[in-house]
Amino acid sequence: MRVTSYYPVIQAADVAATAEFYMRHFRMEKAFDSDWYVHLASAEDARVNLAILAPDHPTIPPEGRGTARGVILNFEVEDVDAAYARALDEGLPIVKPLASEAFGQRHFIARDPNGVLIDVITPIPPAPEFAARFAPGAAIAG
Repeated sequence: MRVTSYYPVIQAADVAATAEFYMRHFRMEKAFDSDWYVHLASAEDARVNLAILAPDHPTIPPEGRGTARGVILNFEVEDVDAAYARALDEGLPIVKPLASEAFGQRHFIARDPNGVLIDVITPIPPAPEFAARFAPGAAIAG
């Protein structure tokens, strides 16, 4: 199978409010809008997509219905420090403050209205003990 696109779909009880949250805080725009499904694309890069779906929609098999749980969405950004300052100004619910990690990320984690975690990341050079774990060319150069 050749994959031509990939994007997460969040099942949310309040589709409209969840879409508005991502539009406000992550510069997403509506590509499709209905009361049961909203497809969002980044205002900066149309290849970055996210969808929100009502959890009781008949296209979802009954055993798959429910709201999102145990999901972390990673948003990689050019300047996580600026994104963090903006998130604080906008009152984004922060559950892990801005930090640099030895494994090669500077990030913070926020929460959407459904409890889905959002990890906002800028890659940084990893510490030597992690650098060897990256595939050739995968780590940020120091």
